[in-house]
Amino acid sequence: MSLTQQQITLIQTSFSKVEPISLKAAEIFYDTLFSYDPSLKRLFKGDIKQQGRKLMAMLHAAVNGLNDLESLVPVLHQLAQRHEGYGVKKSHFTPVGNALLHTLKIGLGDEFTPEVRAAWVALLHIVADTMKSKMAA
Repeated sequence: MSLTQQQITLIQTSFSKVEPISLKAAEIFYDTLFSYDPSLKRLFKGDIKQQGRKLMAMLHAAVNGLNDLESLVPVLHQLAQRHEGYGVKKSHFTPVGNALLHTLKIGLGDEFTPEVRAAWVALLHIVADTMKSKMAA
């Protein structure tokens, strides 16, 4: 479980450019996610704008903690257990990851280079694999 320093820099720099439009980014993310898999909408029972704020806060914390990935493991394990309680399945990670990549592509425009995309894909694999290791289905 590791990222190179270059990948960390690309992720942190790109996220800092999306963060100022975090509410719009969250809207793009959920619109995209529900277009990829409309059945996921039933998992979100509360205010989607509030959920978007939580998503962006979680991403902010994760992105800022990339220099110490090991410290993120227990946080991701707890997150996995909470999400499993909401009905999240391992199979949901693919549309979520793809929706996040699409959101970054829209938010960054030409700055969403192949290198930036690859860094985010590496991070998403780490997050998904870590969370899925604590989930039953």
